[in-house]
Amino acid sequence: MNKVLVHGKHETEWVTISRDEYDSMNRTIEVLSNKELMSQIKKGRQTNAKSRDFENVAKELGI
Repeated sequence: MNKVLVHGKHETEWVTISRDEYDSMNRTIEVLSNKELMSQIKKGRQTNAKSRDFENVAKELGI
């Protein structure tokens, strides 16, 4: 995924968000774009598997 940060005058209107929110949205996009991971999530939901906190799993995976 390409990430672009633009500073200064721009042709369109601006939307400003915190860096934490920006990073969170990018992590969400990465998960939603990963077909294998989404398949695993779907399978887990179908089997009523126990869930784990995303932040803890992300730390374990180093993401």
